[in-house]
Amino acid sequence: MPPGDGIRIPIEKQGKMREMNENNNIVKGYCFGSAEDAEIARQEEDKIDYLEEHMDYGKTENILMVYKKAIESRIFTTPVGWEYLKTLQKELNERSDLKEDIPPVALYTVFAHRVGDDIKVPAPRIPEKVKDNTKKKFATSVIVNIMLAAVIGAMFYIAYTSDNPNILNYEHNLVNKYAQWEQELSERENALREKERNLINEE
Repeated sequence: MPPGDGIRIPIEKQGKMREMNENNNIVKGYCFGSAEDAEIARQEEDKIDYLEEHMDYGKTENILMVYKKAIESRIFTTPVGWEYLKTLQKELNERSDLKEDIPPVALYTVFAHRVGDDIKVPAPRIPEKVKDNTKKKFATSVIVNIMLAAVIGAMFYIAYTSDNPNILNYEHNLVNKYAQWEQELSERENALREKERNLINEE
């Protein structure tokens, strides 16, 4: 291989990497795709420095506690933080006094799709037979509901207009009955008065 040759980077990619360098998107050997991601990585560097200042490497349980807490709290979301977690993991694996399993580094991210990929989820295709059956069931349901409504309406009408007392026409029938009794009483009263008059006249 000629001197200076190695992995060749296309010119357009070289330009993009140069632009990232100029935008200061490189943190600890990682070239981030945006200034925001690079800033998050720098913040993670500060967190690592803080942890290192207060870490007691003399006690295995302290290292394990910091390692677990960092994973559970998701304080690291970039490769910079993950690299630090892997360092702690390696340190724990070398400890002979460790009595429990070391949890893996949880990344909480997905690598199956790149940023900018258009992900289109096709809508589920409904077979024509299923569509036809759905329409038929709907039409049948509407017809049955209309018929039921008509039957219920007819039942209410019959119950209301029936001579036999029921919960619907009870008051109506009761009023009619009282009116009939009142009319009969009035007729009897009139008949008695007429008889009294006739008796008086005869005397």
